[in-house]
Amino acid sequence: MTSRYHEVYAAWRADPEAFWVEAAREIDWFRPWDRVFDPDLGIYGRWFAGAECNTCHNCVDRHAARRPDEAAIIYDSPVTGTVRTITYGDLLGEVSALAAVLLDNGIGKGDRVILYMPMVPEAIVAMLACARIGAIHSVVFGGFAAHELATRIDDCRPKLIVSASCGIEPGRIVPYKPLLDGAIARAAHKPERCLILQRPEHGCELLPGRDLDYAQAVALARGRAVPCAALKATDPLYILYTSGTTGQPKGVVRDNGGHMVALKWSMAAIYAVDPGEVFWAASDVGWVVGHSYIVYAPLLHGCTTVLYEGKPVGTPDAGAFWRVIAEHRVAALFTAPTAFRAIKKEDPGGTHVRNHDLSGFRTLFLAGERADPDTIQWAERILGVPVVDHWWQTETAWAIAANPVGLGMLPVRYGSPTVAMPGYDVEVLSDAGEPVAPGTLGNIAVRLPLPPGCLPTLWNADQRFSDGYLSEFPGFYKTADAGFRDEDGYLFVMARTDDIINVAGHRLSTGAIEEVLASHPDVAECAVIGIADELKGQLPCGFVVLKSGKARNPAEIERECVGRVRAEIGPVAALKTVFVVDRLPKTRSGKILRATMRQIADGEKVRVPPTIDDPAILDEIRETMGRHGRPPSPPDD
Repeated sequence: MTSRYHEVYAAWRADPEAFWVEAAREIDWFRPWDRVFDPDLGIYGRWFAGAECNTCHNCVDRHAARRPDEAAIIYDSPVTGTVRTITYGDLLGEVSALAAVLLDNGIGKGDRVILYMPMVPEAIVAMLACARIGAIHSVVFGGFAAHELATRIDDCRPKLIVSASCGIEPGRIVPYKPLLDGAIARAAHKPERCLILQRPEHGCELLPGRDLDYAQAVALARGRAVPCAALKATDPLYILYTSGTTGQPKGVVRDNGGHMVALKWSMAAIYAVDPGEVFWAASDVGWVVGHSYIVYAPLLHGCTTVLYEGKPVGTPDAGAFWRVIAEHRVAALFTAPTAFRAIKKEDPGGTHVRNHDLSGFRTLFLAGERADPDTIQWAERILGVPVVDHWWQTETAWAIAANPVGLGMLPVRYGSPTVAMPGYDVEVLSDAGEPVAPGTLGNIAVRLPLPPGCLPTLWNADQRFSDGYLSEFPGFYKTADAGFRDEDGYLFVMARTDDIINVAGHRLSTGAIEEVLASHPDVAECAVIGIADELKGQLPCGFVVLKSGKARNPAEIERECVGRVRAEIGPVAALKTVFVVDRLPKTRSGKILRATMRQIADGEKVRVPPTIDDPAILDEIRETMGRHGRPPSPPDD
């Protein structure tokens, strides 16, 4: 198929408003807009000003009316041994019932509701019920520490919290109620009610006068019809706090109208799935991928979305993803590169793939962290389908750059998420704000206005939004990512700007060095950080995790890795140290905590990130560094 990308992108450039008006025809509106884009509203302007709409109506009601018996959600939970299908008709009933419960408890338009939930269908139902009545939901990743939950309670001041008795991880149960109670005790703001889903694997005590049983409340309200509220397109749909928040939380605001338009457009143009097909985003509803591509985009498009309560390995083995794809006839999978690195580590030969019929599977999409070429090529080999890297952020809600499968794929260039999507005018700027030549590393920025779907501001923090994102490069949104573009406009996102290493005046990206380390045949995954050096300012230091079954001498592999970097990047990289480690510290969404590793290496005091998957890994990194003469960092906060 010849790609239509250049034609479509040119059409957007020629008339952005006409482009988004055409995309907006896919959405049901209660009232049309007065202006497609009003530059005088908000910080940099607002999309579909004056329009009225409802996200829940577009996700649920319109599909339930036409095809109520088609599957909306497939809940697959290997940790509980549960598989359940929820039709669009069923979903409408559950959402309406919970919306009635919310209304009965005083929740209305503009009120905030925190959702502190595991990966269960009730989490999606709660998001949609809030959207139905105009309440603003703020999903906090289930199992977050009490202190982190408390800071979010105080920032968005919810009237009600929806939670569960527990979350379930492979081999362990995480009680949520003590964490929730502890957060409310710490918070200055006190919610009026908590709605608690009792899970059979681990129940909890309900506090009289405050806590309500979710199942009982919904059962009493079942059958009640709650109409969808007419909301302004510019009204907030949700607040999502960015992972790794320290100090004052940073709540990304998402609106209703532009969000729907952009996500609906992306399902066909980028992901190339049709209504009725099965789409699976293997993430968590607590992260932006879960918001956009477990919940809203697939349901807006009329797809079946998979809600997976499990892991890529360990539930029960490295073939877990292939089982889900085969059993549910998944057409496209969207996950993080770290998930595939974990699978590659446990099953480097891809033997589990042979046990499953993947004939209906068409495309793998990767995002969330840089997808190294070795991982992409490995996935291509074992799956035999296109593997598409794409790049976006919590702030944008959908892809800034991608290879748009639905418009016809462009040639793949490993290490690049390909090209800017319509709506995004991407530039690579010097620190002085000037465009740099192709191939030159710089600051990736997006010319204002941002397209529909992107954040209009931060919750109750307009000035902080301007200062943090818009002030450094006037007229642009600062992505805080560094990279370059080649002569053909392909974008290469190499690292966060904080991860650019300055070695004796030479700016090096950690991503470029990691790309070389990842190409070593024994390496499953890796991370590179810059550590302080009196002579050169910073020096790169590598950490590699080996594939399962590799019994070679680690020192030999370390030497080979150093040699590869010297041969492929050159002496300028100044990489002299590579450590073989058992595992890398990551967030629960799979992002490697490079900044925290750098703090350990430089002997700084470390604040344990609230999103970390296993804090014990920090001690392992500290011990590894200590064995090689680095000063020990102070105890963690």
